[in-house]
Amino acid sequence: MSIKKKLGMGVATAVLGLGLIGGGTFAYFSDQEVSNNTFAAGTLDLSLSPTEIIEVTNIKPGDTMLRPFTLTNSGTLDIKTVDLITNYTVEDAKGDNATEDFAEHIRVNFLANADKLTAPIWSTTLADLKNASPELVQEKFWAVFWENRGLDAGTNDTFFVQFEFVENNQDQNKFQGDGLNLEWTFEGMQGEGEAK
Repeated sequence: MSIKKKLGMGVATAVLGLGLIGGGTFAYFSDQEVSNNTFAAGTLDLSLSPTEIIEVTNIKPGDTMLRPFTLTNSGTLDIKTVDLITNYTVEDAKGDNATEDFAEHIRVNFLANADKLTAPIWSTTLADLKNASPELVQEKFWAVFWENRGLDAGTNDTFFVQFEFVENNQDQNKFQGDGLNLEWTFEGMQGEGEAK
């Protein structure tokens, strides 16, 4: 090994040694605190009772069927609004009413309570209800009950609905034997976020 290399190695070793000595003698005060934080999301838990609001057979034009149903919020968060989504399928027994929808002859009368059968809050056919926007349902029906309150956590509300096979004083023979399977989906929505 040449002198230059030996001298360079010696200098490097000396610098390293001084660095270790200096680093070992350097000290400072310190202190620490640990913050343990939690975030727990609330829950929306909307339930319907009974889950089958109506099952009826042998109806004829002019028949009415009154049914109650209860919406319950078993969650920990308030429900601000409930959307009602309507779907149905028609079973055409004779295959002769392709131009007319059986659901256009089934009227839905939303009632404040069972005593107010002559003054529904809102009346519409199942066909129109299927095509109604959630905003229209809010405006026509839910707003009467809840206004801006919604369904608070741990509470429930009972509603009354009357289904009516409308007698239109015309030939409705094409609907004899027909069936209609109705599906209502109630979807609860939270309100705006807030400072906690």
